[in-house]
Amino acid sequence: MFFMETKRFIIVVLGALLNAVSLNLFLIGANVYASGFAGAAQLVSSIFTDFFGIGVSTGVLLLLFNIPVAIIGWLKVGKGFTIYSIVSVICTTVFLSIIPIYSVSNDIILNAVFGGLIGGAGVGLTLKWGASTGGMDIVAMILSRKSDKPLGIYFLSLNAVITAMAGILYEPENALYTLVALYVSTRLIDAIHTRHEKVTAMIITKKAAELQKAIHYRMVRGITILPAKGAYSNEDKSMLYLVITRYELYDLEKVINDVDPHAFTNIVQTAGIFGFFRKS
Repeated sequence: MFFMETKRFIIVVLGALLNAVSLNLFLIGANVYASGFAGAAQLVSSIFTDFFGIGVSTGVLLLLFNIPVAIIGWLKVGKGFTIYSIVSVICTTVFLSIIPIYSVSNDIILNAVFGGLIGGAGVGLTLKWGASTGGMDIVAMILSRKSDKPLGIYFLSLNAVITAMAGILYEPENALYTLVALYVSTRLIDAIHTRHEKVTAMIITKKAAELQKAIHYRMVRGITILPAKGAYSNEDKSMLYLVITRYELYDLEKVINDVDPHAFTNIVQTAGIFGFFRKS
């Protein structure tokens, strides 16, 4: 358990570092905007600097924007998810203040593409390990869990406002290049995270009742329990059969390790389901 949480923490910090690198080395210098609240903070920072002559750090604005969303995430998504999301936002803010703003290339297309790739990798990795980079990640996660559509769709929709503002306040080209960065990042997020894909878990355990109770407490998923017998040991066991989303795989693994670390679990891809599948 300690090893898993340590690995999760390292992944979250790595995701924050990738987001900061994407912003300070590629996007900010090219006036191309990132996805989510990072892009919103970047845009507001540019507005304060260019129109009011007030220098406000992107990292500080990112931290402020995430306070109300963190409260929503705590109530709607989960405490562990939100705590790691807060860690991600704080680390991103720190990295943004440490890494200098520098344009790696003068080619705006290269900045948009590589900025989108690096930022999308940061968000995707963070989401895959049961956390988020804050802001729109949490909003998109809540919407995705309710409708069962890919996260990338919500990122692209929610970021349309950033694209429009970039085109209105600055050059129209900035909006187009921002759209390129957003498209690249959302495609990579879906490729890494694949939250919309469902999988079937078959868990062989001697602690069916305890495991069922823990899964229902943590995930609110329907479970079918079947009798099973070990062919080698000839012991009576039970098989818990349930369909979950890939987003919930981390939570399921954690529950199994907590309740019955000796359980045998098989995860298979689910091509489709018919009937009731609870989305929250």
